[in-house]
Amino acid sequence: MQLGTRWTSGDEPPAGVPDALRRGIRAVDETIPADQLGQPRPRWTLTWLEGKPLAELDTGVIVSLNEDGEAVARNDPEDGFG
Repeated sequence: MQLGTRWTSGDEPPAGVPDALRRGIRAVDETIPADQLGQPRPRWTLTWLEGKPLAELDTGVIVSLNEDGEAVARNDPEDGFG
């Protein structure tokens, strides 16, 4: 069993995040506009499901790896936005 971790969007992901997932996370982070009012950025949560990494942003965006090991971003259908 691997434990997950959390970090703020826009910050460098922890060292344990695989490179392919890291690229997908970075691509999502680049789409989040800077908040001119100083509101905190959303946070990522890294979990491992059946040995595969899964990063979920507080906004409901999920980045996972497909069968080819490439990062795929999607919205969580449970968050009301999907």
